[in-house]
Amino acid sequence: AFLSHLRTPRLICLPPPHPLMLQMMKFSWDNYKRYAWGKNELRPLTRNGHIGNMFGGLRGASIIDSLDTLYIMGLTEEYNDAKEWVQTSLDLNSNGEASLFEVNIRYVGGLLAAYYLTGEEMYKNKVLELGEKLLPAFNTPTGIPRGVINLGSWGWASAGSSILAEFGTLHLEFVHLSELSGNPVYTEKVMNIRKLLNKIEKPHGLYPNFLSPVSGNWVQHHVSIGGLGDSFYEYLIKSYLMSDKTDGEAKKMYYGAMEAIEANLVQKSPGGLTYMAEWRGGILDHKMGHLACFSGGMIGIGADDGAPEKRQHFLDLAAEITHTCHESYTRSATKLGPEAFRFDGGGEATATRLSDRYYILRPEVIESYMYMWRLTHDPKYREWGWEAVEALEQHCRVESGFSGIRDVYTMTASHDNMQQSFFLSETLKYLYLLFSDDDLLPLEDWVFNTEAHPLPVIRRSCAQDEATQDKTSSE
Repeated sequence: AFLSHLRTPRLICLPPPHPLMLQMMKFSWDNYKRYAWGKNELRPLTRNGHIGNMFGGLRGASIIDSLDTLYIMGLTEEYNDAKEWVQTSLDLNSNGEASLFEVNIRYVGGLLAAYYLTGEEMYKNKVLELGEKLLPAFNTPTGIPRGVINLGSWGWASAGSSILAEFGTLHLEFVHLSELSGNPVYTEKVMNIRKLLNKIEKPHGLYPNFLSPVSGNWVQHHVSIGGLGDSFYEYLIKSYLMSDKTDGEAKKMYYGAMEAIEANLVQKSPGGLTYMAEWRGGILDHKMGHLACFSGGMIGIGADDGAPEKRQHFLDLAAEITHTCHESYTRSATKLGPEAFRFDGGGEATATRLSDRYYILRPEVIESYMYMWRLTHDPKYREWGWEAVEALEQHCRVESGFSGIRDVYTMTASHDNMQQSFFLSETLKYLYLLFSDDDLLPLEDWVFNTEAHPLPVIRRSCAQDEATQDKTSSE
């Protein structure tokens, strides 16, 4: 019933925004299929597959991550090959320690999106089978899940701290698992995480990146809108939007967090660039990671629902941060941005450490361009997106796929030999959407998970709401 509002729940037939985006996706996919089929990712220089250790025994990450991209691009033959692999070869009973976070955002998110876009029951059955295998991760004294789970032996295997961006990036997918299964346990697990976060004291209103799943206390006071923290904040505003703006708790937590972030982390450089610093026990580290560049888009989509007098302020802040992230691209020789850039020692929006100069096909800057285009229709966002397309084509395309590069500041490319699955799921999808009409996956109907898998807004009828309220009051 909650899907009835979707105008395009089945095959989406819109003209391609630009043939080059389709060509880039087809080229990436064809080479993955030729040299790495069934493996997690393609190594394009050596023309072989990569398995890695993030997904335990799970395989085919690039296939699951590509399902929705292939589908919305109308690459029907390629989509059908991917679908057949999921049907016949996706083994969910594999042993091995897997990241709960990565399995959730890529596999659960990818299968959910494929189901909602196509209506194919097979995806629904697979994702519910997988969802059940993630539940043992929550068997901790606090209910804060461990970071690593063994899918084969139904147990978790991870010591130490849980990471904010990992246990805080389950909400969208788990709410949909409850919707599809009719089993409230998934929603209960993620609501319990919220309950603990609301109860615990937060330094200056900020959420540190590490929490003990045993004691429920913060382990250290490091705060970041980039890696380790990023998607926790993203999922607060998106939980509110995905609930058809009924999840008041998510709304309150998001705008409360934004207030603390603005008071403590948002900075202006001497050259006039707005950025988000990192916070270490009260001391600011004036660096911003590429991962933090998603925040321009996040603040943009959250602008409408805060205090009315702050709407323009949030839109301006979103535009300023997106501009800063664009500067990190334009200040490099390749016009691609580094993994992290700093605002001290004289340089601005540039990497000062050799270890920060690489680019691994990340999507976050392009993601913010897409959201800012949808929100403002300022043509500069499409111009910036096109600059990124040209840079990807010039520096990252190799003979058998796309590869990250080790140094964005030199024109003699040293490739890292990895075509990340998120390049197909996120980078190419956001580029495609940036140059598409707004009615392809409209933002009022769909929310993207942190791997760019579209999940539908859950709209209740009045009768459903009353039934839910009656059930709650009788309990």
